Amino acid sequence: MQNRSMKMLGVSAALVLGLTACAGGGAGSEGGDDTGGGDAAPEDMTVGVSMPTQTYERWLNDGAAVEDGLEELGYNADLQYADDDIPTQQQQIDQMITQDMDALIIASIDGSALTSQLDAADAAGIPVISYDRLLTNSENVDFYVTFDNFAVGQEQANALLYGLGILDEDFEPAEDAPEETLNVELFAGSLDDNNARFFWDGAMDVLEPYIEDETIAVPSGQTTIDQAATQRWEQETAQERMENLLTSTYRGEEELHGVLSPADPLSRGIINALRSDGLGDTIEDGLPIVTGQDAEIATVSLIAEGVQHSTIFKDTRLLAEQAVNAADTFLNGEEPEANDTESYDNGSAVIPSYLLPVEMILQENYEEILVDSEYYTEEQVESGQQ
Repeated sequence: MQNRSMKMLGVSAALVLGLTACAGGGAGSEGGDDTGGGDAAPEDMTVGVSMPTQTYERWLNDGAAVEDGLEELGYNADLQYADDDIPTQQQQIDQMITQDMDALIIASIDGSALTSQLDAADAAGIPVISYDRLLTNSENVDFYVTFDNFAVGQEQANALLYGLGILDEDFEPAEDAPEETLNVELFAGSLDDNNARFFWDGAMDVLEPYIEDETIAVPSGQTTIDQAATQRWEQETAQERMENLLTSTYRGEEELHGVLSPADPLSRGIINALRSDGLGDTIEDGLPIVTGQDAEIATVSLIAEGVQHSTIFKDTRLLAEQAVNAADTFLNGEEPEANDTESYDNGSAVIPSYLLPVEMILQENYEEILVDSEYYTEEQVESGQQ
């Protein structure tokens, strides 16, 4: 399979994260304060890690990677999953604070639902690192680690346009682009996840000019994030909406050419609906172009088979490493390095952030990016299972 280097795929995943730390203990440890700097050794400190769900492959990978990274540095890790239930996550974090965690790494279900927990963490002198999903409506968030989420949306839109033949492999206008208007439908993520709006805004930043000049059209008319949103990022919800769109909009002369999907579980639900409607089993035999995000193994297998067109790879190994380094830096009495101090206003404060790059995964480059880097093996891609 030919591997191509393509524009706008983001910076290489081989980042040097370069956070420094000096000796000392952390916030919440004996003798510590709200900036860290006590005398406890790593083996005497515990970091609470709160993840939203175990039903989404990437969160299992994230939780394991953060836990391993903390333990490699000598810290104890208290890893808990909230099963997509907000009261459960609130209770778990309350318990972590009561048990005097030295730092918290939180990937929220609903970023606005943990205000009282963040207040309590601040009162206890426990630094809080917001993990991938921004914690909102509180100034008591010390650091945010995530990917360039606006760029994720842009890359999803570029992947859609590339798959439709509107852009070429260099993401420039294709010389042999279709002359007729192509029909697409738009999906968004869960509105209680702040990232969903960044993904949407990035995608629409790319797509709106093509909608305005009628290169593409959205026949359903559902072009706002509220109309396109998918609560809790659920595959079944996306599949049901796609089925409804096909019934309401594509029973006449309209033909569907592509679907903007912001995440792989949604993509698989969308593809199930498209296949059930008889629109083809693979792209080669007429299946519409479908995008995605997270490079889940089941989706990468579909890409290799020519079923799903693309996904966006966010190397969670780097995200976990960045979160662990941030926690270690706080617990050694220093401030972690931010590379963005302007973009992430959570409604109460602008949170210092570290943004990581993203990469577009296509049939022609998944081996180079995912297999050669040992994120997956070829056997896993073939089976669709880790």
